[in-house]
Amino acid sequence: MLEFSQTKPAGNGDLIRDVTEADFMKDVIEASREVPVIVDFWAPWCGPCKTLGPALEAAVTAARGKVRMAKVNVDENQGIAAQLRIQSIPTVYAFWQGKPVDGFQGAVSGSEIKAFVDRLSGLAGDGGLGDALDAADAMLAEGAAVDAAETFAAILGEEPENARAYGGLVAAHLALGNLDQAEGLLTAAPAAIATTPEVEAAKAQLALARQAADAGPVGELLAKVEADPGNHQARFDLAQALHANGKVEEAVDALLDLFRRDRDWNGGAAKTQLFTIFEALKPTDPIVLKGRRKLSSMIFA
Repeated sequence: MLEFSQTKPAGNGDLIRDVTEADFMKDVIEASREVPVIVDFWAPWCGPCKTLGPALEAAVTAARGKVRMAKVNVDENQGIAAQLRIQSIPTVYAFWQGKPVDGFQGAVSGSEIKAFVDRLSGLAGDGGLGDALDAADAMLAEGAAVDAAETFAAILGEEPENARAYGGLVAAHLALGNLDQAEGLLTAAPAAIATTPEVEAAKAQLALARQAADAGPVGELLAKVEADPGNHQARFDLAQALHANGKVEEAVDALLDLFRRDRDWNGGAAKTQLFTIFEALKPTDPIVLKGRRKLSSMIFA
């Protein structure tokens, strides 16, 4: 099992704690040297506190260890309240590296709470997830699809809505020939990332993999095109066969040739297929850059 940031708590009991004057230094000041700590100053008689507190707890829990929360009852810990000059409640402070770095007073909206927690979550970095993603991408590129899938899955255990990891996991299943599993993942993609470039790329990769299963022999299709250059279906099928055999640039060239000959053939199938190939690749891939440039020159000629 991969290990990322060592500050990741085991559960809500470590994420959210009731803190007193006796353990404020340990659970807030010292703890904030590892991960931002949000301190909620409240009291049982405070009406707005009863709404703000649970909303803060939910946002902290959703951050999955990137921040922690300390709850301080000002009635029972008046020394801390006086030292930090708490004038009214609810008051919320955020500590990082032993010092207060942010805060607010009074009840705020759910969107403001989320923005506050998100802002703090970024202070401690990504806990090593970026390095893990790079490693998983390298595994996939080197053909170690099983290891890549395990790594992407572990990352999603930390961040279920990490679009790069989600797209990577789909790509790993495609590399293993698990097309149905890949399709299931795409169907179940969280709404927050379902239309991100990474997930859209995975959808395009799946579509191309489905086509590859039905692709004909390159040699036979090439012979058909050479025998009858006007056979647009044969040229389209040849492009699919070329792509299925890893000849991506040749497939793009065949589709560009088809688009040049008849851009409206079969409802613009050549253009649609080109866009599918482009989406499946990285935007900076030379094949994409060259192909898009040629296509644009033909469209706007």
